[in-house]
Amino acid sequence: MYSARPASSTASSVNQPSTTPRTTRAAQLFDKNLLIGIVVVLGLLAVSLTVGEYSILEGERGWEMFGITRVPRTIALVLAGAAMAMSGLVMQMLTQNRFVSPTTTGTTEWAGLGLLTVMVLFPGASILARMGGAVAAAFVGAMVFFLILRRISLRSSLVVPIVGIMLGAVVSAVSTFFALQTDMLQSLTIWFAGSFTSVYKGQYEFLWIVLLVVVAVFFLADRLTIAGLGEDVATNVGLNYQRVVFVGTGLIAIATGVVTVVVGNLPFLGLIVPNVVSMLRGDDLRSNLPWVGLAGIAIVTACDILARLVISPFEIPVSVVLGIVGAVVFVVLIVKQVNRG
Repeated sequence: MYSARPASSTASSVNQPSTTPRTTRAAQLFDKNLLIGIVVVLGLLAVSLTVGEYSILEGERGWEMFGITRVPRTIALVLAGAAMAMSGLVMQMLTQNRFVSPTTTGTTEWAGLGLLTVMVLFPGASILARMGGAVAAAFVGAMVFFLILRRISLRSSLVVPIVGIMLGAVVSAVSTFFALQTDMLQSLTIWFAGSFTSVYKGQYEFLWIVLLVVVAVFFLADRLTIAGLGEDVATNVGLNYQRVVFVGTGLIAIATGVVTVVVGNLPFLGLIVPNVVSMLRGDDLRSNLPWVGLAGIAIVTACDILARLVISPFEIPVSVVLGIVGAVVFVVLIVKQVNRG
């Protein structure tokens, strides 16, 4: 759980102007370690640009393919990794639980159901229309999860994600039945198999939408931190708790819906990244945001490179590698939580 300060001390810190110079706060965010992290991530992205079955040195044709596939794929890795990692952090703050993320609360399954619904009702729908359906369904699913959460009397760190996983399983079963009845089961399977194989020039550009989510999370960091202390504390300091939850849920839905349509499911990414960063750096949301973004990019890029190399010249979906890594980390986190009582 995130630690809470007394309401009086929180109120004074909110109502009084900050005495820390803006330049000092910036220096605290961008220190030497963060610069080293940026260099490491840039190195991984450079490796991603060079991994492939064709050579970019094959004259004009090689560079043309480089611009059509590898550059868009690398940009997609950056946007999807940062957005899903930050979405997981926001959801953990709003639920005050470290074991929740869009993939453990059913939000991703809801996005898939919305995408499937649009494709069935409007077979010729544009990619923007598909995203609209996925985002709307993801938002509904996240709100349903929050409503269920309000009615649970036992709010332990393990019960909450179990409820989310059960909800996701129910929604996934509905999607599977719907797909079977409409002969779209194969399409549903492809959508949920997160992969960057289909990311190329002219198809990935809508992923730039999630950049707005990343920027918005930076601007709302202080409000999300206060909301993470609970509704009573947030109300005492004059914060509109319901509005912050509504906006935060909207940001999660946008990131989940867009990434689901363009890339597919990226399991456990929003779960493991915030937890690893929090274990290493504590729970200061604003100073952790750059690290969460970098770690999300690094993990999804490393898993994508491994997915391309493990059975080269073919590749496996990045969701398979992420699922294995994420499941191991998830089990380790649960065991540590149980050992702490």
